[in-house]
Amino acid sequence: MAEPISQVLAGCTVLVTADRRAAELGSALARRGAAVRHAPALSIVPHIDDAALAAGTRAVIETPPDVVVVTTGIGFRGWTESADAVGLLDPLLEVLGRARIVARGPKARGAIQAAGLQADWVAESETSAEIAEVLLGEGLAGLRVAVQHHGAGSDGLDEAFRAAGAEVESLVVYRWGPPPDPQALTASVRDCAAGEVDAVTFTSAPGAAAWLAAADEAGVTDALHERLTSGCVLAAAVGPVTAAPLRERGIEPLIPDRGRLGSLVRAVVAHYDTRRTDALPTVAGPLQVHRGAAVLDGRVVPLSPSGLEVLRLLVEARGSVVTREAVLAALPGSSTDPHAAEVAVARVREATSRELVRTVVKRGYRLAVADPHPQEAL
Repeated sequence: MAEPISQVLAGCTVLVTADRRAAELGSALARRGAAVRHAPALSIVPHIDDAALAAGTRAVIETPPDVVVVTTGIGFRGWTESADAVGLLDPLLEVLGRARIVARGPKARGAIQAAGLQADWVAESETSAEIAEVLLGEGLAGLRVAVQHHGAGSDGLDEAFRAAGAEVESLVVYRWGPPPDPQALTASVRDCAAGEVDAVTFTSAPGAAAWLAAADEAGVTDALHERLTSGCVLAAAVGPVTAAPLRERGIEPLIPDRGRLGSLVRAVVAHYDTRRTDALPTVAGPLQVHRGAAVLDGRVVPLSPSGLEVLRLLVEARGSVVTREAVLAALPGSSTDPHAAEVAVARVREATSRELVRTVVKRGYRLAVADPHPQEAL
């Protein structure tokens, strides 16, 4: 019997800014306990029926290239699908099979292999800059180069290759479009700035740039920057290219070793798993209080917002006494009735463990930590 998936993200709200494969990424995070929000920063607009793409494909077939540069897996798959739609797939694959194929990273290589072809060289950095450096270093004068672009355009490849004496056929298979839900995008940056989100994931550089631009438009850039740089909100990017717009703003995101969605999820999980060592050891097990929930000994504790604030107060005290006045201040309203504090603490005990919160006579309450402060021991 397989072991259950660790719920290390329980109590965490994670924002997914991607459009493509957002459901896949969100599901992987949710399986590990996260509450997932979707707010794509951009949409992908396909060109399957675009006359310009069909014309470019015919040009590649009629005048075969010496070198073919594939920048994205989704773009290459879209190119072959559009060729198939207009009856050009077989001749296209035949021409590509005779050319030197250069891939910008493993995703592009995977799409090439899925089409029955092989990449002759793969950029380890997954950047267009590395492709340009290698091909220009080898010399392109007199060669014909076909470049399949991603949604952000050529990244300067077309211009650099032409300046080096190559004849370039540029093929844009898809482009970035506006966000599918602008209101959700604006709400996402505002909520992040207000501390309502624990982590934000990015899967493309244009998407990261658009999300930051949305923060500028919403007027929350400074507050958002503070949360992303202080560690209050985790930014996670699928690779260094995606991270570039964030780094330009002074935000250093979490980046996995490999540019894959699975690697991104594992990196986020590992980040929060490491933070488990900061959990407060209590008599009922390790206790963490996230923004939206508490996790006690690996399970999410069913607490109301006010109960969560009371428990957060107790955790921050780390076994020291919290006065009734402080508990009342954490509750909604302005009650000064000690009974209201007793009721709030009783509900925390009921949701967690009756041994977890101790009453200190005439003083207040404290958590029963595994290594309590001697002066506070009963």
